Amino acid sequence: MRSSTNTPRPAAQAARPTVRRGSRRLLAAALGGLLAVSVVGCAKAGTAGTSSGTTAADAGGSKAPVKVGLVYSKTGPLAAYGKQYLEGFKAGLDYATKGTGAVDGHKIEIAEQDDAGDPAKAVSAAKDLIGKGHKILAGSTASGVALQVGPIAAQNKVLFISGPAATDKVTGLNRYTFRSGRQSYQDIRTAASFIGDAKGKKVTVLAQDNAFGQGNVAAVKAVLGGQGATVESVLAPPSATDLTPFATQAKSAKPDLLYVAWAGETASALWTSLSQQDVFASTKVVTGLDLAASYPLFGPAAEKISFLNHYFDGAAGTEAEKAMAAAVGKAGAKPDIFTPDGFTAAQMVVHAIEANKGSADDADALVKALEGWSFEGVKGKLTVRAEDHALLQPMFQVKLTGTGADAKPTVEKSLPADQVAPPVTPIAG
Repeated sequence: MRSSTNTPRPAAQAARPTVRRGSRRLLAAALGGLLAVSVVGCAKAGTAGTSSGTTAADAGGSKAPVKVGLVYSKTGPLAAYGKQYLEGFKAGLDYATKGTGAVDGHKIEIAEQDDAGDPAKAVSAAKDLIGKGHKILAGSTASGVALQVGPIAAQNKVLFISGPAATDKVTGLNRYTFRSGRQSYQDIRTAASFIGDAKGKKVTVLAQDNAFGQGNVAAVKAVLGGQGATVESVLAPPSATDLTPFATQAKSAKPDLLYVAWAGETASALWTSLSQQDVFASTKVVTGLDLAASYPLFGPAAEKISFLNHYFDGAAGTEAEKAMAAAVGKAGAKPDIFTPDGFTAAQMVVHAIEANKGSADDADALVKALEGWSFEGVKGKLTVRAEDHALLQPMFQVKLTGTGADAKPTVEKSLPADQVAPPVTPIAG
């Protein structure tokens, strides 16, 4: 989520493709945004920088394996989201390959790299994986990471499927970049569904001053500002631990709607500060329902908050969701907000390889296979929009009842994919 610094090229350059530095495109619309189990018969959990899949020789076959690199937050402030993504990916790979871990006899080898949420580390990892022959990259828990890895993938013509990173700028970034999660615009469209006519209303966005937070401010201005609302923001440094001053600023703004966009380890401190400042009594608060561990943090205020939601365990009731829950549960975990992002990424990876008869050598052919593809995912019907690679999907209005360990979410309303679809952003280049 932070700006990247220049990263020196890794050693053994002669054995790796030259990675050119490309200028990043600024979207005219300025929309930005937000997120181990073994695969049955497929792969064992790997460590950073090592392959965790079985080879074709190990499986007794002669077909070359397909190398897929996962660059995600194994550690760092978004490590909990990264863990969910990884669990979902492995469950999705098992589901999409029917337990074989292979496509047309080609084993899918997974190599994991930990970016710790740092764009510079992610760029280095991506270059390393590309140099080792990985034709598909996936992951990106953090928005700032996705915006740096996408151009590297395009420069080297490898397929890149971003994960929980919500920034709208990933959509249309380049023809080799896709996403397996929702984007901030879809969050904001869901938030807008709570307030009806926005004309003449004052909206304040409380967020972290990073790619995710800034993107949410831009998206709120685009959606609610475009409907006639006045939009202001209160941005806190991502490193801030005393959040009382920012809660006070949000209350002093006296908005008709306070939209809170927050992620990471300081969420508890934020909601405590908002409660102490009695913000819930003075304005309507809308926020995204985060991972299950955060439910108790809202306390008694939970029932006063209007929650938009990407996903929670049990939200969809689909066959894919049941399969995901079974696979993740078998390993002693539970699905959470970003587990579907990993599951969906695996479905996309397998489909692209299947469409190319077990090969990932032709990145343009992989891109063609995904563009316009509709499929049944964890949340229901998902569509990869051909024009800009947005992932069209349903979103949820959710109510949280109970406190502490008894806090439970329920779906109040499912919003169809077309109701929350972002505007088309033509692909750069």
